Amino acid sequence: MTGNNLPPNGDKRVPPPARPTPPDGANKPGVAPSRPATTGGAPTGGATVNTGPRTQAEPKPGSTTGRNGAPGQQAQPSSPQRPQPGGAPVSRTAASRSQLPPQADGGNFPRGNSTVAQRPSATGATSGNSNTNDPKRMPRSPRAAIEPDRVDLPARRSASARHPLVIIGNAIISAFVLLAVVVALFIGKQRFEDPGPLQQDRVVNIPRGSGMRDIADVLSREGVIDQPWLFIGGVLVLKAREDLKAGEYEFKAHSSLRDVVATIVEGKVVAHQVSIPEGLTSEQIVGRLLQDTVLTGDIKEIPREGTLLPDTYNFARGLTREQMIQRMQQAQQHLVREIWDHRSPDVPIKTPEQLVVLASLVEKETGKPDERTRVAAVFVNRLKQKMKLQSDPTIIYGLVGGKGTLGRPIMKNEIVQPTPYNTYVIDGLPPGPIANPGRASLEAAANPARTRELYFVADGSGGHAFAETYEQHQKNVARLRSIESDQKDQVPVEDQMASPPPQTAPTASSAPAPSTAPSRGGQKPRSPASH
Repeated sequence: MTGNNLPPNGDKRVPPPARPTPPDGANKPGVAPSRPATTGGAPTGGATVNTGPRTQAEPKPGSTTGRNGAPGQQAQPSSPQRPQPGGAPVSRTAASRSQLPPQADGGNFPRGNSTVAQRPSATGATSGNSNTNDPKRMPRSPRAAIEPDRVDLPARRSASARHPLVIIGNAIISAFVLLAVVVALFIGKQRFEDPGPLQQDRVVNIPRGSGMRDIADVLSREGVIDQPWLFIGGVLVLKAREDLKAGEYEFKAHSSLRDVVATIVEGKVVAHQVSIPEGLTSEQIVGRLLQDTVLTGDIKEIPREGTLLPDTYNFARGLTREQMIQRMQQAQQHLVREIWDHRSPDVPIKTPEQLVVLASLVEKETGKPDERTRVAAVFVNRLKQKMKLQSDPTIIYGLVGGKGTLGRPIMKNEIVQPTPYNTYVIDGLPPGPIANPGRASLEAAANPARTRELYFVADGSGGHAFAETYEQHQKNVARLRSIESDQKDQVPVEDQMASPPPQTAPTASSAPAPSTAPSRGGQKPRSPASH
């Protein structure tokens, strides 16, 4: 053991002395080992005679021996003798050599006359009173203490489990199960791709929040599928459970389960449409949206004029009317910003809002695509020359507002009736748009044609006749009067103008301001919204 065999001076480590065989009768009961007598702590007769290690009879468990081996007295450990002053040195006896330091595992060897703990033998047994059944009391070396404990090997399988018949039976069962799984997958795949029971195209609405089983029940109830569990199995195999989407779907006749799942996963909902023609007022657009039976919800308030972009919008069932209004407003804002950034630099308008106002006049004056830039040029030229715009649609909007149509021709007194929008009375542009212009009119107002034309009038065929001078314009007016000669009870609008244009206009210094296109209040509305 480490550190148990140091000499008294502690200089060097020496091996423990070998224990000689005790003499006969040394261990006989009742015989006490001889001790050299000492006087005053020094050995008598000179030097101490060392006759070898001293032994004594091992006491029985629980008993104590006295100094002379007599029972009933507690053994007192003897302390090492110190040399007396002037006396001879005291040598260590066998009793003192038996005083070993504590063992590595925490056990102690008794000192003095106490019993010495026995070391384990080669077979692991201890002598004396050691407990051979308690491994914790067995002293172990430091090297053995850090080694892992041995674990018992697992028990071998029973002979019946390793029997060839059992092994063959397990293999047959496994093969049968594997074959059944393969056959089931093959049959399921084939049925998954077979034509479905649907006899004709059908639209099915899958509500929001529907789970996989709810969708299977809806499809089965509508006749799209006839095997709900096969539909569920296909969805799980394709790992598409989280990709199923609610909505309104149109399934073709005899759609297979694979086609049905693909339609729902890809979100191929039925696209409805609402078409808003150019030139309608916001009030008219709200009326069309309220008439749509697919849109849901109400509209809180009528949007400002000119903030909605006329177009054809696709939407899915479930969209609210407020959401449609927001889509139209966002589309108009984006388009106006885009066109404003690419406007002509010589256009006399200062803000995007004025661009929308001018475009609304162009939109209401003509519906022919090839005329929009020319009509815009007439207004731009008049603005540059400080001439009144004299647009008939502004008279109508000043009278009826967002209703849009007058329902009859303009009367003579209505031309000079002051309204904030009547461009026969006010100078420049009206205070706001008179309609919601489309893309073509916005682009025409931002980039008008480069002409000198200051006048235009209807030609009786749906278009307009343009003129640079007032004389040319009068000829175009005469031509229009011959077309309208059958209307005896109506006074032509051209005859109602008497005020000459400002003196700044060189070509119209002494002529009355002409009228633009006749009122479109009696024209037939454009194609209604379709779904």
